[in-house]
Amino acid sequence: MGWRDNICKEGRHIVCLSGGKDSSALAVYLRDKIPNLEYVFCDTKMELKETYDYLFKMEQYLGKKIHYLTYQNGYGFEDILKLKGGFLPSPEFRWCTDYLKLKPYDEYIGNDIVYSYVGIRADELTRKGFIPAKKAIRTIFPFIEDNIIKADVFRILEDAGLGVPDYYNWRSRSGCFFCFYQQKREWIGLLENHPDLYWKAASYEKIDPDTGASYTWMQDESLQEMARPERLAQIKNEYKKRQIREKNKFIANQRLCDLWNLTN
Repeated sequence: MGWRDNICKEGRHIVCLSGGKDSSALAVYLRDKIPNLEYVFCDTKMELKETYDYLFKMEQYLGKKIHYLTYQNGYGFEDILKLKGGFLPSPEFRWCTDYLKLKPYDEYIGNDIVYSYVGIRADELTRKGFIPAKKAIRTIFPFIEDNIIKADVFRILEDAGLGVPDYYNWRSRSGCFFCFYQQKREWIGLLENHPDLYWKAASYEKIDPDTGASYTWMQDESLQEMARPERLAQIKNEYKKRQIREKNKFIANQRLCDLWNLTN
């Protein structure tokens, strides 16, 4: 049974937007296909200005209100950070996702039957999406079923006149400005585009005076250390070298494909 078979079923139909290209393209893709479709955004209040600007454009295109969801009692990241004793979230302990994404969404849907549409593409089947645990939620992947890949996502957004959020000029993902999944070159992008946010992220980093334990966004260095001119230059140079290697690898693979096609 395909995702279209669920369109007229009783229950709520929801797209949870992240502010990134895939969920945005999914919202565009489904806009005229599903009646009474709801759009939500779990607002950590730690997003980039570019994200909020793009969501405003999305709202105008969709012609519907995007519901901004926050954690109960108005608690934000800093409030929860205090409760966690200054222990920063990390890939191993993603308490930010739990409190600022999953819990607000669970509260919004209550005990309703919900069809939750997720923008995981057909070319990224190993990716884990934002999938709540409630049994009343049916998680649906239209892009996987319809074989929509990355190039299609860009085309969908371009055809809609939306393009992608401006932060894609220096960043590869949506999320909080201090997201621990950022690559070091993306941290540099934050420093160059939003120095105030970079240093705000740095202010959350701490060293326990009693134990010497460090609470930093990256395991191997602090943002203070990374911002040194010589370190910035090193990271940029390493990134350029990696780009060249990846380009050469792509060209070599393309040549092998061309050779195979000629001989078969």
